[in-house]
Amino acid sequence: MDSTPHGAAVTAAGFGLKGPRGWAFRNIDLTAGPGSLIAVQGPSGSGRTCLLLALTGRMKPAEGTAEVGGLPLPKKMAAVRAVSALAHVPGVAELDPALTVGEHLRERALLQGRFGGSLRALLRPRRERRAEARALVDGALEAAGLDPESLPKGIRTSVRDLERLEALRLSVALALVGGPRLLAVDDTDLKLSDEERAAAWAMLRGLAAAGTTVLAVCSEPPEGGKALGEELVLVRTGDRPAPAPENAAPTTPVTSTDTADPVAPADTADPVDPTDPADPTDPADAADTADTADTAVEGDSRPAADGRAEGHDDEEGAVDAFAETGRA
Repeated sequence: MDSTPHGAAVTAAGFGLKGPRGWAFRNIDLTAGPGSLIAVQGPSGSGRTCLLLALTGRMKPAEGTAEVGGLPLPKKMAAVRAVSALAHVPGVAELDPALTVGEHLRERALLQGRFGGSLRALLRPRRERRAEARALVDGALEAAGLDPESLPKGIRTSVRDLERLEALRLSVALALVGGPRLLAVDDTDLKLSDEERAAAWAMLRGLAAAGTTVLAVCSEPPEGGKALGEELVLVRTGDRPAPAPENAAPTTPVTSTDTADPVAPADTADPVDPTDPADPTDPADAADTADTADTAVEGDSRPAADGRAEGHDDEEGAVDAFAETGRA
């Protein structure tokens, strides 16, 4: 089965991405059913983010084959972007530290109401659109395990004041508003304590158990798997063959993933208008202005950054891989 109403199957064979100065990753084989938790493990600079972006239709591969929900890559990259969402990818999909939690939620609800449905949906009564927007946001927050009332200033808390785990939950909630079949999260366990790491994996396990396929980049994979009743698929990047003895015949390496993740640009949605009379902290008000929005977005990306977030050690090969493949 390629997909379910909530999750998409992900497969890859001999999958690779190359730039002018080398391979970002190569020879990746993967088979995961709908509702799987896919953990991409590897050191920083091993092509983990490149693989995440390629499997979500944001970067064009150079070799091999892959499918997401039965949609082949790279032939159906736009269709794959439509069924996938990026929850947290530094330099591609990030939270704006100057905005509050409520403003982020309102902006996401506005975009979903304007571009996530049909024209018929935009013509429905305002009350129905408000109720639907509130239901989408509340459901996403619950699935991500984020209670705005527990934050220092409630929904008016600035992103810069959030703890790392709280910011991760908010990023996941924003991505879930669109109901993706494939959810991608980068740097899942970065700067988290052991307790916070366990909580983050518990959140992603819950999403996978509910049917959404989850693709998560990490330094260390989660514990458990089949014993916990879930389908855990582990993909490793950066593996190198052991050196052969001096008298042994030379061998051909099977896998080479020796470059870093790129800085991928993305389109941006227009910021919330400060003159808008609607309450900027109420995500439900976003539905009221959906029919007057003139912003065009592609996928679910946020503005491109001029550099990488802290914790990334980019190398030339993967950066050039993006320059050659182009923006998805």
